[in-house]
Amino acid sequence: MERRVRQKRRVGEGTAWQHSQAPSGDQFPSEAIRHRFENTDFQMMSCRYLNRSYFTKIAPDIIEIGCKRSASTFTCFPQVDELLTESVSQGREKAMAVLETLDAFLASASRACCSPLAIFIQIQGCVICLTLAIGWALAAYVRSRTIHHIKCNIRKGNSFAFICGDINDLEHSAQMNLPGVSVIMPLKGFGEHNLQNWRTQITSLYGGPLEFLFVVESSDDPAYTAVSSLISEFQDNIDAKIVVAGLTTTCSQKIHNQLIGVQRMHKDSKYVLFLDDDIRLHPGSIGALTAEMEKNPEIFIQTGYPLDLPSGSLGSYCIYEYHMPCSMGFATGGKTFFLWGGCMMMHAEDFRKDLYGVVSGLSDGGYSDDMTLAAIAGQHKRLIWSPPVAIFPHPLASDLSFPRYWNYLRKQTFVLESYISEVNWMMNRALFSTHCYLSWGFVLPYFMALIHVAAFLRAPNTGSLSKESSSSYTGLLLVIGLLISTVIELLSMWSLTKVEVQLCNMLSPEGATLSLDSYKWGFVFLAMLVDNFLYPISAIRSHFSKSINWSGIRYHLKDGKISKIERSMENGPSYSDLAWKKLYGKIQPHPKGSLINYLSRKYSLAPTKEV
Repeated sequence: MERRVRQKRRVGEGTAWQHSQAPSGDQFPSEAIRHRFENTDFQMMSCRYLNRSYFTKIAPDIIEIGCKRSASTFTCFPQVDELLTESVSQGREKAMAVLETLDAFLASASRACCSPLAIFIQIQGCVICLTLAIGWALAAYVRSRTIHHIKCNIRKGNSFAFICGDINDLEHSAQMNLPGVSVIMPLKGFGEHNLQNWRTQITSLYGGPLEFLFVVESSDDPAYTAVSSLISEFQDNIDAKIVVAGLTTTCSQKIHNQLIGVQRMHKDSKYVLFLDDDIRLHPGSIGALTAEMEKNPEIFIQTGYPLDLPSGSLGSYCIYEYHMPCSMGFATGGKTFFLWGGCMMMHAEDFRKDLYGVVSGLSDGGYSDDMTLAAIAGQHKRLIWSPPVAIFPHPLASDLSFPRYWNYLRKQTFVLESYISEVNWMMNRALFSTHCYLSWGFVLPYFMALIHVAAFLRAPNTGSLSKESSSSYTGLLLVIGLLISTVIELLSMWSLTKVEVQLCNMLSPEGATLSLDSYKWGFVFLAMLVDNFLYPISAIRSHFSKSINWSGIRYHLKDGKISKIERSMENGPSYSDLAWKKLYGKIQPHPKGSLINYLSRKYSLAPTKEV
């Protein structure tokens, strides 16, 4: 039986560091063996494998190996070390060449970012950030004054300050004289938060005549069944009904539903309130809007704005960030030039008489209700009003993906392609150009800042720190300025959101408490960059496409008006208006408590049937 002995390697033997002659061409028995040698990675083969049977059986077929053998030792000397050294050296040289090229590019780019034009762009980015911060700070001041006013009324004994500023207005005699209001809600499908939103809209504490009209395009719409169930639950407490509008042929489906609702509203209604189905009203919202209309008859349209509640996805934060710059235009505490279609209160008589062509302007190829009515108000110098309490929670879908956000952004930019007059067209072009310029003017400085930082970090490794000291320190100063401006901007956005969350909690004490804890501010910053980068792309695409698919309906524009309507199916797929998601879902359970129960518990009111 053959004796097995331990194999040992002498120091310096059997390693790739031992210098020996590389194999010559005649050492390969065949071209196939040469090919195997050339494709063998000896550098990755550990030296401890050299004394094993693998190498003694396989390697001799590839190259000649000089072997020394004794009774107790066996040592092999592959003759490839010079090839490995040369290969490693070439790899290092290539890597160094790539780094040198990168360093040269960064240095050149950093110098280019210190040119007068580039410095202007970066300073402009800081100015944009600070301008937004100032606007949000002023908006927070207006909202906080409202909070202070409510707290003062509560301290004075008005426990219902969240409904009405003067408790005497809640007297029965005062409530009897309130005007009638018709609330029209155009619906499309049934989504995640719809049922809870509808409950807040129909459980208003407005004391005057109030009717609710839920308008759907057909009885096959999933919203029809959900609303029918909701109305049957509250049939003894509210005046509500469902109206089937049919399919539109001349304008958007939303506008068509609104105008059909206007035709069916009560003849004695003094005001009409249009609401989207994705916002939550406060108990005193309808009363507050009506009080402003009664106080100032010059108001043509009264509006409000949503407070987005992100669900956690990047798409939801992009929508939140998209709405935030516009929110300062609605936080004026009064007169404004902006109009949001999710909440619009108008004089019912204006629709009955088609004043200023509000009905014909909407029905004749109208795509966007708020942009069309805002253009009419501006053309005839009529007043648009936004009271400070008109801020409404807007929960975003939990599965709101990035593609759904993109589709929403496309709709927002597409409205700029619709117009009703030459003046309206010019205003839309100005808004288009300004928004695109400011969006990329906001994003570009951050790309330049990345170049400055990368160039500065690589400078010590290239020895160019002294040579490029002027441009490097100029770039760093610009980066520091942008960083400070960004921090101030985010703090101002956080402050406004905090104030609006606090105001919403005060206006709806019976509802679920909103909190800032769910907001991820790293996502907010990322959403700022993503949204502002994509906006010009979406706007340019909308400008050249002249068509958009929204909720299963494709609208085509010509000369600013809808010229063609295409439906993907006979009844159209059911998607939510904002999140582009299928609306066949489970109805949410009833909320744990209602406003009436809350008031009865807190103020010992007479027992009331739960609504």
